[in-house]
Amino acid sequence: MTASHLLVPVPIPDRVAALIGSCTPPHILQAEFDADCAAREVRRFRGPRLGIEDQADREQALSELARANKVLCAHHPHLAVRPDGAW
Repeated sequence: MTASHLLVPVPIPDRVAALIGSCTPPHILQAEFDADCAAREVRRFRGPRLGIEDQADREQALSELARANKVLCAHHPHLAVRPDGAW
């Protein structure tokens, strides 16, 4: 029996990724891209001493992540992207 946290991510070939992308609606692909970018922004603003502008930028990224996750979860609940990078 394998634990899911012990699985090693395996890169997929570009052709397979293109095939998967061609079967997925464009608005879902866009939401996935937006969620990934927003999660990366959220991870960028870490630390206990964020300035006011950094806090505002983090909140903006969190709202963009929530908006993209709403679209992704409407398509399939397991597509949600977490800000900490966990699946």
